[in-house]
This record gives sequence, structure tokens and C-alpha cells, in this order.
Amino acid sequence: MRNVWAVSVRELRSYFLSPLAYVVIALFLALSGYLFALILANGREASLRGLVQNVSVLYLFIVPAISMRLLAEEQRTGTVELLLTNPVQEWEIVTGKFLASVMLVLVMLGLTLLFPLFLFIYGNPDRGPIITGYVGIFLQAAAFLSIGLWASSLTQNQIVAAIVSFALLLILWLSENLGQFLGGTIGSIISYASVITHFQSFPQGVIQSNDVIYYLSLVLAGIVLSTLSLQSRRYR
Repeated sequence: MRNVWAVSVRELRSYFLSPLAYVVIALFLALSGYLFALILANGREASLRGLVQNVSVLYLFIVPAISMRLLAEEQRTGTVELLLTNPVQEWEIVTGKFLASVMLVLVMLGLTLLFPLFLFIYGNPDRGPIITGYVGIFLQAAAFLSIGLWASSLTQNQIVAAIVSFALLLILWLSENLGQFLGGTIGSIISYASVITHFQSFPQGVIQSNDVIYYLSLVLAGIVLSTLSLQSRRYR
């Protein structure tokens, strides 16, 4: 775990030594703040339900910006070869970079705690849906980041990595509609892969085990695929 932590710290430091982290955080806060104000004004309800239900839309654009450089930049500059010559394994590099991106998202989500604080000051919201809503958007972010990490491992170009990541996330986001359109067994399978389907219970104050397993499975799949992609570089 020492190597994983070292990679995480190195990656997190590189985020905040460049404008990327500040631009992404500012953009996320601005958009989520706008959505919060808009939904609160129209709904006139002391609840974050409307906001957390729309956060996945922001993730479609924010997550590719965060994940695009994780492995693509290392491959472009050749520093990934230097990492692989050290006594560190591929899974440690991948896991460390994934954890760094998760920590960046935690910073973003931590800053949005001002929204529920505002609700508690001026209203009496239900704590349950707020807590489970944050659990849901964290799990969704982690799953999206693992997919973005895999996309970043497939190319040396950050822009290509961002486009591939966005396309994969969009497919998962729209798979419920596609499944309903196709119908039958195939449609049910495609609908089950939808990130929207597995997110619906969280804003309502309910955490279902199958939804948690779904998101954790995406995280594990992204990490495993990224590791295999990195391992293949040893044989090129």
C-alpha cells in the first residue's frame, strides 16, 4: 500500500500544481450551484433530491476532464516506462491514480456541503435522503472515474481519452432508454446496465445492495481493465 499511496500523492499534487483542478472544481461548483438555486426556486422544497438526480449530467463532462490525463499523459511523455522500471506493480500505479482522482472528487463534493447547510439554516430538510444522496453521487463518481481511467490507458492523447470516456459514460447513461426501446430480454439486460436505473433509490433515502454492488463492480472492472492495458505495454 505504500506504493499506492506514493502514486496517489504524486498524482494529487500534479492536479493542484496545474490549473486543471481549480478549473474543474470551479466549474462543478458553479454548475451545481446554479442547478441548486434553480431547482430550489422552482420546487420550493428544502431538499437536495433534484440536485443529486442531475449531478450525473455534470459528471458526463467533469469526469472525462479529470481522468483524461491519468495514464494518457504518462504514456505520451514516457514517464510510465520509468514508473514500471521501479519496484512498483501495474495495479499499484492504476489504483494510486484512481484514488487520487477520487480524492479530487471528494474535495469537490465536500465544497457542495454548503448547499445542505443552507437548507438546514433556512429550513428543516430530511437528513436521510441527503446522506444517501451523497453516498449515491460518490459511488457514481467513483464508477465514472474508473471508466475514464480505462479510457486514459488506451491512448497517449488526452483529448482522445476524454472523448472515449465521454462516449462510454453516455452509453451507460442512455442505456435505460435504449433498453426500453429494444424491449425483451436484451432490452432488460441493457437497461440493467444503466447508471440512472441504479441511482434512483439513493435520492429517496434508500440504499439497495444491488445498486452498491453495481457501482463497485464498475469500479473493479475499470481498475482491472486499466491494469491489463498497462501490463500490455511491457510486451510492446
